[in-house]
Amino acid sequence: MIAAIYARKSTDQSGVSDEQKSVARQVEHATAYAEQHGWMVVAEHIHVDDGISGAEFANRPGFLRLMNALKPKAPFDVLIMSEESRLGREAIETAYALKQLIQAGVRVFFYLEDHERTLDSPTDKLLMSVTAFADELEREKARQRTYDAMRRKAKAGHVTGGRVFGYDNHEVTVTGADGQPRRSHVERRVNPEEAVVVRRIFDLCAKGRGIRSIAKTLNAEGVTAPRAQQGRPRAWAPSSVREVLYRDTYRGVVVWNKTKKRNAWGQHQPKDRPASDWIATKVPDLRIVTDAAWKAAHDRLASARGVYLRGSNGHLWGRPASGLESKYLLTGLSRCGSCGGTMTVRSRSHGKRRAYFYACSSFHHRGRAVCANSLLLPLASGDDAVLDALEEQLLEPTIIEAAIAQAIQRADRAPQDAEATRAALRATQTRLDAEVGNLTAAVAIGGNLKGLVAALREREADRTRTQDALDALDRPIVQARSAAESRAVIRKKLDDWRGLLRDHAPKARQLVRKLIQGRIIFQPNPAAKTYTFEATGTISGFLAGIVCPQGVASPPGIEPGSRP
Repeated sequence: MIAAIYARKSTDQSGVSDEQKSVARQVEHATAYAEQHGWMVVAEHIHVDDGISGAEFANRPGFLRLMNALKPKAPFDVLIMSEESRLGREAIETAYALKQLIQAGVRVFFYLEDHERTLDSPTDKLLMSVTAFADELEREKARQRTYDAMRRKAKAGHVTGGRVFGYDNHEVTVTGADGQPRRSHVERRVNPEEAVVVRRIFDLCAKGRGIRSIAKTLNAEGVTAPRAQQGRPRAWAPSSVREVLYRDTYRGVVVWNKTKKRNAWGQHQPKDRPASDWIATKVPDLRIVTDAAWKAAHDRLASARGVYLRGSNGHLWGRPASGLESKYLLTGLSRCGSCGGTMTVRSRSHGKRRAYFYACSSFHHRGRAVCANSLLLPLASGDDAVLDALEEQLLEPTIIEAAIAQAIQRADRAPQDAEATRAALRATQTRLDAEVGNLTAAVAIGGNLKGLVAALREREADRTRTQDALDALDRPIVQARSAAESRAVIRKKLDDWRGLLRDHAPKARQLVRKLIQGRIIFQPNPAAKTYTFEATGTISGFLAGIVCPQGVASPPGIEPGSRP
């Protein structure tokens, strides 16, 4: 039999066994376990997630590859893990993942217990539920241990995160009982060179310089900047200047616990905490700016904010909290070919009206020292060039015909797939009804009520989800009745798409995002005062919204085009 291996190490390393701390050790032991049973492990079926919480399921690459391999037919017969908690530490999601594995015909083994997980009887399912609950409870305990440890460090003024501009991190070691040095904690120490830059930022702000102006000045002077992120050039940006001006550490006060990293499900979802939860610790040795310099800069910021609010009638303009789409077609979808910065929209007076242009954000926000691309691209010219390329080169008739043929083929399979899904959901519904009955009976006769009630709530939530899924399947679906009608439907969608591209920018942005892989790169040609652009396109996302959950990729690339 063919065996697959899944190994995972959590981000939290306190209070866990050595077996859980190393994915390499897990893979090694799982391989040995397979050899003992005469199973063959194939390298491509070894899936690993290193340093990822067991509460994360959508953002775990190894786990996703494992689960995606189950369809249309699992290429392996056995899955080996050290224990059930490696699959996940959230009861509902872990149970569902195990169900998918077993329903796909995969036998699941845990080598630490030399045990196979089965779901053949109500007892098996109850044991799985109890185990999943215990794993989730351990994750919550680990979270509390980590929180308590970070709280102690914060109150002592020690480092609780990464590096901060203006400081160096230094490990402090102590001698253990065995006479060997071990790390006690990490302290921040002022970096003299970077501290000079921090003081200069506060000084420029107090003198009335705006945040963007400060960033450009620092870049022009070539001073040290924070480490770059996401492939951007290493340089000062308005956002990084603002971060310096509002960081309390520079006045000798370390503030911790301002945000909460994970939600109640254990998933990564940062959220601001109320000020009453913050922990502020005075650490005079970390002071870089004086109280007078801090006050002068923040008085200036408050004054500028007051003037801004009076001028805008008390409204704060900017990106809406609802995440509404930009009214410009290519913002956020394009980058400067010279520096990799984003292309933003700028305007200037043009007679009695305003003229709009795409421009490199690095040049305008960070200065010429970061990017020398000052070339403006007229908004309408840039939009038309990209849309023409999409229509002429990406939606080429032969590609569309091939895509339509495959879409129709998938549509023909849809009813059979829906019946199989409906049968699986009904089986799940029956299982959940039995589990709820068993847990209700267990609560009635006593026992660990807290655990039983929690498990009962989880099952009720599962039942609600299952019923919702069944209701969705039972809703009437309008489908084309013939190949000719299907082609007509899709061609009508394409005509509607072309109209939207020209008439409604927010919806057009959504369509372009589906048709473009990555970003559109605009390469300036200052001598000719033109831009060339290139991108990789696909029609899979576009067709996915019409007929089926999977589309057909186009031939690679939109050919480079040149527009003034």
